[in-house]
Amino acid sequence: MNDDELHPIGHAARRSGLSVSAVRFYADAGIIEPTALSSAGHRMYDVHAIARLELVRTLRELDTDLDEIRRLLDGDTTLHDLLVTHLEIVERQERALRARRAVLRTLVKQGGTTARTDLMHKLVSMTDEEREQAVDDFWNDVGEGLDVPEGFVDRLRAQRPILSADPTAAQLEAWIELADLVASPTFRAEVRAYLRDTYSAPEARTLATEPFQEFMHVTGAPLMEELLAAHRSGESPGSPWAQRAVTRFLEAATALSATPLTPEVRNRMADGYRQVPDILRRIAEEDATSETPVYDDTHGRYATLVALINGTDQAHDPIPYTWIADAMSTDAPPRSQEVS
Repeated sequence: MNDDELHPIGHAARRSGLSVSAVRFYADAGIIEPTALSSAGHRMYDVHAIARLELVRTLRELDTDLDEIRRLLDGDTTLHDLLVTHLEIVERQERALRARRAVLRTLVKQGGTTARTDLMHKLVSMTDEEREQAVDDFWNDVGEGLDVPEGFVDRLRAQRPILSADPTAAQLEAWIELADLVASPTFRAEVRAYLRDTYSAPEARTLATEPFQEFMHVTGAPLMEELLAAHRSGESPGSPWAQRAVTRFLEAATALSATPLTPEVRNRMADGYRQVPDILRRIAEEDATSETPVYDDTHGRYATLVALINGTDQAHDPIPYTWIADAMSTDAPPRSQEVS
């Protein structure tokens, strides 16, 4: 197409992807005027005008209004600035649509009523400050007068949802469920009862103390991960790698109670790990028939939803308790023996 060649309105419309009536409209609105008029008074367009018509069509498809397009073509704004503005608008619309989808999916699952719809909308529209307050109110209520070691509830409180500025639909759905739960007096009472029943007993209080919790979640976690890495690499429990890792873990664990790491202590801890699978099975069976609050329905549900909201919900391989017990034992299998 020659830059100086003039084309009738029908050709300009076809080239730009617009209808003839749309080209006329943009000319009458002073957006893209014809380059010239033919001797018969017909509107004629050169290649530059047709290119501008193509741009107008694209911008209109992006819901850009005519005043913005006019400012762009008049040189009052740049294409880059216009596109940045519209990208922000589209992203806001996308977030709003995700929020609506989360509300609708939740309502479909739960059965929607007018009051329920209102509540779901309020939950996804909460500010960061309102979300923080909702979680604080929950833990204040759960922890009030709870007979557990000092600082335990504060450590649980530190695990809190942080909804990103651009959450996925799944994260929004998890937040809706969590916000609904933490506001529920029934859920609060069940979490409180679970924590009381689990950690108030004298034999379990040690598990809730700050040194033990710090070991489980901070200092001991990388030590256990090193041990699990040896297992994932196919090392036998008696290999040098596994033995270095398990010894570091046991030394840190026994230091909590200032207990020397003797062969008897190693074997006692090994026996404890061997019993874990049977204990977990028994707990699962009891939970299935229990009428009292259990972990998966109380604090466990809270933790799961927080992980979903924060994007930290990762699948974990089953813990190889028997392999760990063999590594702890003073009779650990030799390096050449494969233990699964």
